[in-house]
Amino acid sequence: MDVKKLAAIGMLTAAAATMLAGCGGEEKAADKLPDKIVIGLDDNFPPMGFRDDSGNIVGFDIDLATEAGKRMGIPVEFKPIDWDSKEAALKSKQVDMLWNGLTITEDRAKQIAFSKPYLDNAQILVVRADSPIADRAGLSGKIIGTQEGSSSIDALEKQPEFKNSLQEVKRYGDFVAAFMDLELERIDGILVDSVVGRYYMSKKPGQFKVIDNKMGDEQYGIGLRQEDKMLQDKLNETLKQMSADGTMTKISQKWFGEDITIKVE
Repeated sequence: MDVKKLAAIGMLTAAAATMLAGCGGEEKAADKLPDKIVIGLDDNFPPMGFRDDSGNIVGFDIDLATEAGKRMGIPVEFKPIDWDSKEAALKSKQVDMLWNGLTITEDRAKQIAFSKPYLDNAQILVVRADSPIADRAGLSGKIIGTQEGSSSIDALEKQPEFKNSLQEVKRYGDFVAAFMDLELERIDGILVDSVVGRYYMSKKPGQFKVIDNKMGDEQYGIGLRQEDKMLQDKLNETLKQMSADGTMTKISQKWFGEDITIKVE
């Protein structure tokens, strides 16, 4: 056999070995939990995740994720992201989870995987307490606000008659900014997650009122990449333990004054 043929065989053998090693490496990586979990969140979404007066990221989901990370033996890091581009941030591996009052929807489930639900939520319509508007119909020809990229947008799309009756739907980077504009009478109402809206209202008693709490029932879950099956299973098992041993109840009572979590099966 001449030198050229030997060289060719050697190259083919090396290429095959590289391919096998690569395949084995990918398979091994898929079967391994990460060394650290980077959690993407909107850091202005109280009480789920937001910054306190000292600039620290705190909240119900922050406490929940921190405890889950401890139990899984994996440190967690919280990374504020553009919530409107959250799925892209997850897929591009800028973050490993989306954990910040994330509503489970059919459209999102086509792009990402979800944990088991841990909290019920709904969409509610809020106006100023002194507003003459008493129901959904009263917002006809008016301006409402909501958060860009939130499930409130999805709920609105499912109510075309109501949406078309409005003068404008103003989209904000976060609900806090929307509430500020409502307070300043720049808009007439807000479509907001019940959990977030009622928490904000509790901080400013007597300033707002709910005129409709039936814009859609939802559940919160944690978003993951669809290929991260092992991490998804580990997280679900951890959430189930935290639900069963009362840890979720304690965290809920801390932030809401009552247990509003649902049993993780």
